[in-house]
Amino acid sequence: MKAERTYPRYTVTPKAEAAILRGHPWVYGQEVLSAEGEPENGALVDVLSRKGRYLGTGFLSERSKIRVRLLSRNANDRFDEAFWRRKLQWAWKYRKTVMEPQDLDCCRIIFGEADAFPGLTVDKFHDLLSVQVLSMGMERIKGMLLPMLAEVLRRDGQTIRGIYERNEVSLRDKEGLPQHKGWFPLPGETPPASPLTEITENGIRYLVDVENGQKTGFFLDQKYNRRCVGRLAAGKTVLDCFTHTGSFALNAALGGAKHVTAVDVSEGAVEMARANAARNGLEGRMDFLAADVFDLLPRLEKEPPRYDFIILDPPAFTKSRKTVTNAMAGYKEINYRAMQLLPRGGYLATCSCSHFAEESRFLAMLQDAAHDAGVQLRQIEARQQSCDHPILWGVKETNYLKFYLFQVI
Repeated sequence: MKAERTYPRYTVTPKAEAAILRGHPWVYGQEVLSAEGEPENGALVDVLSRKGRYLGTGFLSERSKIRVRLLSRNANDRFDEAFWRRKLQWAWKYRKTVMEPQDLDCCRIIFGEADAFPGLTVDKFHDLLSVQVLSMGMERIKGMLLPMLAEVLRRDGQTIRGIYERNEVSLRDKEGLPQHKGWFPLPGETPPASPLTEITENGIRYLVDVENGQKTGFFLDQKYNRRCVGRLAAGKTVLDCFTHTGSFALNAALGGAKHVTAVDVSEGAVEMARANAARNGLEGRMDFLAADVFDLLPRLEKEPPRYDFIILDPPAFTKSRKTVTNAMAGYKEINYRAMQLLPRGGYLATCSCSHFAEESRFLAMLQDAAHDAGVQLRQIEARQQSCDHPILWGVKETNYLKFYLFQVI
């Protein structure tokens, strides 16, 4: 341990040490053995092993079960503005490297721990940034960080009209942070008059409302999975379940589907999907239905077959380990019904966006559903979230999206 370091020191258990050395950035409250110094909530602390080995530096969160969120394992790092600017530049350069130029119109720029910005999410929707700040440490430095990010993007030729905070989420309660949403005040600038902007993804235009849209305004993690569905949909009659904004349905229609039916339990979502179809001149190839998918699929089994491609993109059925068993039953129900509905040789796209529904359990569920439906699954592709939502090995929470394309035979 270097003598010149002045951060408070948190000594942790061997279990925490082992997890950190394997790459995980969290220290839980029960893993702290002792603390030296008087840190402020949200300030930087050093994490040490019982033998005094430096393990990393991170943000302290006194209210959360996650007591320290590491952001560096380099004892030589200085956590000044130059450090944060460099990290922002790295995050943006990564997106520019792994994505095609047109895909940068709407992408995730900061994906929390996967970009070593613990508790921070930043999505770019054309000329607006939508932000969620979910940790005390990031809350303390957002006044420096967000204007700096706007500057980094603008210097690279990106138009940034404003930054909107979507902090009305319950996770902030666990940090002792108030919930709120609204424009982040960029120095010397007037907030935009409207929270609406238009994005283009896979050649399809969407109106995004960063104030009222789900999460940060629009789900970006299925970008390339939607493109795969569009390629596969040519000439097929498609049923898109849990359509939300209509994104999978629109990709299928643009890809040359004979017809697409988009279904969602929410009337508002159906209206949004219908408006997006009109925006892209695709409404003639689509129809829209407000219905509960769990009721609709059994009802369709009693009607003459009409679909040869079914898409299942449900919301997360589980957000904790306690409800995984019930969630898997829900996943099995809709997948079994879809397999029953499809003719032999039909196609199925199915996914889960919950990291608690681990891949092994999801695959076992699909095998059980296929067995009960009396079909076999011929795998076309196994995919994950798009590369602007990077998976950081050693941090399983960043690996959450399972997406499979099958032919049912």
